[in-house]
Amino acid sequence: MATKHNNTIQKQFYEKPIIIRHTVGLSNKFGRVPSAIPYPRVDGVPIRSLIQKYGSPLYIVSEQTLRRRYRDMNRAFSLRYPKVQISYSYKTNYLSAICATFQDEGAYAEVVSGFEYEIAKSLNVKGENIIFNGPHKTKEELTRAVSENAIINIDSYDEIYLLEEIAKEKSITIPVGIRLNMEIGAMHWDRFGFNFESAQAFEAVKRIHAGGLLKLRGLHCHAGTYNDNVEIYRTMAEKFVQFYHVIKETFNIKLEYWDIGGGFASINTLHSAYLPGTQTCPTFDQYAEAICPVLMKGPFSGNDIPTLMMEPGRALVDESMHLITSVISQKRFTTGGKAYNVDAGVNLLFSSWWYRYEMQSIQDNGATVEDVSVFGPLCMQIDCVRQSTALPPMRKGDALIIKNVGAYNFSQSMQFIQPRPAIVMISSDEVHLLREQETTEYLKQLEKLPEHLKKK
Repeated sequence: MATKHNNTIQKQFYEKPIIIRHTVGLSNKFGRVPSAIPYPRVDGVPIRSLIQKYGSPLYIVSEQTLRRRYRDMNRAFSLRYPKVQISYSYKTNYLSAICATFQDEGAYAEVVSGFEYEIAKSLNVKGENIIFNGPHKTKEELTRAVSENAIINIDSYDEIYLLEEIAKEKSITIPVGIRLNMEIGAMHWDRFGFNFESAQAFEAVKRIHAGGLLKLRGLHCHAGTYNDNVEIYRTMAEKFVQFYHVIKETFNIKLEYWDIGGGFASINTLHSAYLPGTQTCPTFDQYAEAICPVLMKGPFSGNDIPTLMMEPGRALVDESMHLITSVISQKRFTTGGKAYNVDAGVNLLFSSWWYRYEMQSIQDNGATVEDVSVFGPLCMQIDCVRQSTALPPMRKGDALIIKNVGAYNFSQSMQFIQPRPAIVMISSDEVHLLREQETTEYLKQLEKLPEHLKKK
């Protein structure tokens, strides 16, 4: 349509109409779908007040949830096995406050680098309460671990050689464990440790025994990550018992511990999963029931029973941490689909590549929802937090909570394009600042600018 103005024809603005499907979803006891139900508080503390004080985006840690998860796991296994020791996996989330909370509950520290070993020592963890795993341990790091009586699980023949060198230098016999890898139905991580089925593990024990400088005290195995099939752990336990029978009969070895590693699932949902993680994630009781009765059949009696060690990370910390993010803009794709841009992206939520994280509005945005995409603030096409999720209509400044992000997201976060945000912990309705928001000055403090490039 055109109009005549001052003897000229001016075309009126035309915008193509778009028909958008909105829905109220399947009704539940609240009368609306979960993503449309407001989630205004964490442990009783209003999220909006935290945003006003600490900014957005913002990580929030629940100390209450950390302690509850640890106690649930410890109870489940202690009911079924007489000697249990949980060791928190530092790589999952090495925030000092989180590590210290688990330490306060009685957890050992499981570390896989000298860096993580230093974090444990900064929290005054005794060396004997540190499990040192991983494929890269320098001679200096091993020497320190030996002098502090840390639990060392050998990953390769080169580590056997290094430890024997240290034993000769100190004129001591060093107690060690070895890492086994097995075909147990999960992803076969045969790059770590010594293989069970090929007898490589038996040959490693034979080598340790023949050298006379190391004393085998434990077995270790890690089945992988996010194992929601308890049969994987049952098979591991069966092979542990079988291997113990062999090395005890052959070398008269008495184990002090067997370590089943971690990999226990959380309630988050994998992109490849058909059902939500809340329905498929086993309970701690189910894991314990698959593992403990099998290990109780081992070749021991009375006080000879090895300590059952485990190294959970995700299952303990995932539900305790949430990421708060705010809408910075919205737009329509050429296809008619809607997208929200928020101020937290894959730089803070690295594992969104694997998990469909649950999102909820913190304010009441109504009962209707629309299928939308959620993108972060990075100037990268790949910065997609959720490709498709149902959310109510939101405006610039409205906030979302991305739930259960405690595992691997902070420890793998990066200051790419945007600095990392503050982190707070809620403890009995009291809020503690755990980590300040990063600044440009903080990020550049290790840089050195050559004199000839400095502008006068």
